[in-house]
Amino acid sequence: MVPQRQPSFQRMEASLLACPKCKVAVPVRKRLLLILPEGNKYEYLCPQCSSTCGTTIEKDDGERRFIS
Repeated sequence: MVPQRQPSFQRMEASLLACPKCKVAVPVRKRLLLILPEGNKYEYLCPQCSSTCGTTIEKDDGERRFIS
């Protein structure tokens, strides 16, 4: 029986992404876009022109956090 390998990391976080408007790799800002049943959807924004460089969905851990 082959032992199961454990992943080296849980989740990677984007630090540089290519901006479609600026045409260069930029350090992006992460912004919460939507709260979905399957997890939270975030978008990565260019700090110079504020265009969207990408999106990701982080799986929900089952704990709900409400901000009042």
